[in-house]
Amino acid sequence: MPLAYYSRAATEEFWSEHWADQDVRRLVEVASASPLTAIIEAALPPSGRMLEAGCGLGQYVILLRQRGRMVAGADWSLDALRRGRLAAPAAPLCAMELGKLAVKSGALAAYISLGVVEHDANGPDAIVAEAARVLGPGGTLLLSVPYWNGARRVLAPHLVREGRRIRATGGQFYQFAFTRREVRAFLEARGLRVVSFHPYDPARMWRKSFKRLAASLQSPAEPIAGGAGPGPRARPPRLARAALKRLLYSPVSLRLFGHMILAVAVKNRSEGGDADE
Repeated sequence: MPLAYYSRAATEEFWSEHWADQDVRRLVEVASASPLTAIIEAALPPSGRMLEAGCGLGQYVILLRQRGRMVAGADWSLDALRRGRLAAPAAPLCAMELGKLAVKSGALAAYISLGVVEHDANGPDAIVAEAARVLGPGGTLLLSVPYWNGARRVLAPHLVREGRRIRATGGQFYQFAFTRREVRAFLEARGLRVVSFHPYDPARMWRKSFKRLAASLQSPAEPIAGGAGPGPRARPPRLARAALKRLLYSPVSLRLFGHMILAVAVKNRSEGGDADE
């Protein structure tokens, strides 16, 4: 069973608020340097029509088009699409229901879904089935979801209890986290053969923990020595940051702390083998 999280339902209003303080151009800059982008570009076919379903503000559509890919974006948040078009008027960003895309069957060479299907309380099957429909034979699917990683498995009893507590006090379903086995199962049920898994974003869990710790240890207006107010937050030296990044992105760390996991799958031409667990 996937791990369910409760807080606030991921409605259109939720996403409008989520994207409200985000700058599209800055998101494109961040995506251009992200390790995830390198994985995505390596997995995509060299040509053909591609769709990012659940594109939000469209930063990946914009970036991939800048790099020569024929990508369009679809989302149900009209506000997010409007802001994406303002930042990049030429970007093809369209309003669509992801379970009923206005795309011909077999029309796409690639389908991209980054952190989308986990928000459906009924599970990912309806969106995945539609992805399989619009992909051509041999087409590539890139789909990421929250990862039930090693740390979450250790914390599972606490996370389940906390979810029940939040739900009992009025919390709504927000998202699922999945194991590799669960992701493979719901993709292969729709004829999508998984060829690789890529955990990513290992720093998120640490950032949240450090923020909680800092908030508990630091007074609201702790002054620096000889000063009248809070000082700037110190950053570790560049070499230390580089070493920390290498550590965080090591295979062991990604399995333990990767917040998300990206599955690369291919629509079956015929039956094939499975990727390693």
